[in-house]
Order: sequence, then structure tokens, then C-alpha cells
Amino acid sequence: MDENTLKKGFLGQKMIAFPKSFLVDIKNNPISRNFYISDMGYYPVASHHYRLRKKGAKEYIFIYCTKGKGIVTIENQKTLISPNHFCIIPKNTRHEYKADNSDPWSIYWIHFQGSFSENIYNRYLKSNINNYKNIPFSKSSIDQFNKIFDLLNNNYLLNSIEYANLLGLNFISSFVYHKLNSIKTTHPKENLINSVKEFLMNNLDKNFTLDNIASKFNYSKSYLHTKFKLETGYPILVFFKLKKVQKACEYLSYTDLSIKQISYKIGFDDPLYFSRTFKNYMGKSPRNYKQSQRK
Repeated sequence: MDENTLKKGFLGQKMIAFPKSFLVDIKNNPISRNFYISDMGYYPVASHHYRLRKKGAKEYIFIYCTKGKGIVTIENQKTLISPNHFCIIPKNTRHEYKADNSDPWSIYWIHFQGSFSENIYNRYLKSNINNYKNIPFSKSSIDQFNKIFDLLNNNYLLNSIEYANLLGLNFISSFVYHKLNSIKTTHPKENLINSVKEFLMNNLDKNFTLDNIASKFNYSKSYLHTKFKLETGYPILVFFKLKKVQKACEYLSYTDLSIKQISYKIGFDDPLYFSRTFKNYMGKSPRNYKQSQRK
């Protein structure tokens, strides 16, 4: 069995687990199908981080280290990864990676697919190995990663998904071709919908009706519903439930909490209802999702 050590997670970590329907849509989208992100995240000071995939992954895996050290082994060939190093792991290839015990790495990672992916990987392979080590640190690259993350995490509008994946292609290419992207992330201005989203994200352990939320922000239900869906692509309560499920994905990936405990932590009093809701969004049960993270 493949092994995965992420027992308690890492302070400041973040990741996105996309619903099955989301991946189907972007895979078939005429713009995104050439390059699309299936998973992404950031693990700071990832003590005891370890992953073994005996049969490899279905996607290419990009790893960029900004602090600390780790070892990446691809088909028995070990490579030390230190600050400002990056690597791309080919799909369907046995690999193993782990953080250094005394100086664990901080890494940004992206799983990507699409018709361009093989060509990007082949270009990476043709590069001199010294050229994809010691890539100069660039705050703009980190800003761009965060921009991609925010675009994919904050709404599910088609044009937002397309743009995020185009930025993802630019981000990966900037490393492979050693050209740093100069576009800086700008923080979205404060507005009603951002405030609602922040409120929901800070209260994933609770349950609200549309009446509750509308009253909280002193707007009519119809106005808030229409404006929220226009800016995010989802009705408020559907968005709220999705964020609960995505938080559950983090608990399933990073902790040993039981499914019952996780359901309570995200505001589901009935674990069976939580399991049905989770499967509706993710295409598999919480138990099967947890098992899939070990493959």
C-alpha cells in the first residue's frame, strides 16, 4: 500500500480539493483542457511530510521549495531539494518524497494535467539540470501562486476558472523557461460579497439560513442571493456547504479524526447526512476519499 504521512498538518498550510464535477468541467473546457490544475497547496515547515506513490500519480506534480530541505526520489534516483529548487514529477511514475528531519521544507505544489502537460514536462527534462536549481526567489511568483489559489478558491465562474488555469500555465512555464512573471497580486477591494464569504469561512462549524445571513448584513434575501451568485457562480448556501466539504477534505488528508468527529467540526449533526453531502460534491465517500489520499 502506498504511504502518506500528514498526521497533524502544518501551521499555515492550505490546499484545494476540487469537486468531481469541477474537474469534469475544466477537463472538457476548450481553454482549460490544454492545461489545468487538479490540486494545489502550500505546506510551510512541513515536519514529517512524506509521500510514497508506488504506481505514481495520474497528474504531473510541480514542487517548489522556498525554505528547508527535502528528498525527491523518482524511480530510485534521489535528488536533494533545497531553497529555490523546483522539480516536476512525471505522471504514472513511482516516486517518493519527504521533508528533511532536522530542517523540513516549505513547499508550494501543483498537480496539473492537460494536453500541454507532456510537452512542458519534456521541455523541463531537456533543460540543463543546473538551470532548474537555484531559481532566484521572486515575490511576484509567490503572489501569482496565491492569485491562482484565490481565483480557484473564491468562486466557480467559468471565466475565473479559465483565467486561473491560464495563470497556472504561466506560473509553471516561468520556472521551466526561467522567466519570472512580473504580474503582482492585488488584493480585491472590500465589498459585500467578500464580507459574506469571510463570515462564512470563519463559521464553518455553524449552520445558517439565508434569513440569518441576510439579517446579519442587513440586506434582503433576494438581493443578497442574486448578487452572491453573480459574483461567485453559486448560491450562498451551496457555496457555504462546498466550503464545509473542502474543509473536511483537509481534515481527512491531514488528521486522524474520525468521520463522525469531522462532521461535527464542520457543523453537521448527522454524520450520515455529512457523508451523503460529501459524496455529492466530491464523487466519493469520506472514507473512500481518505483512502484515495494514500494511493
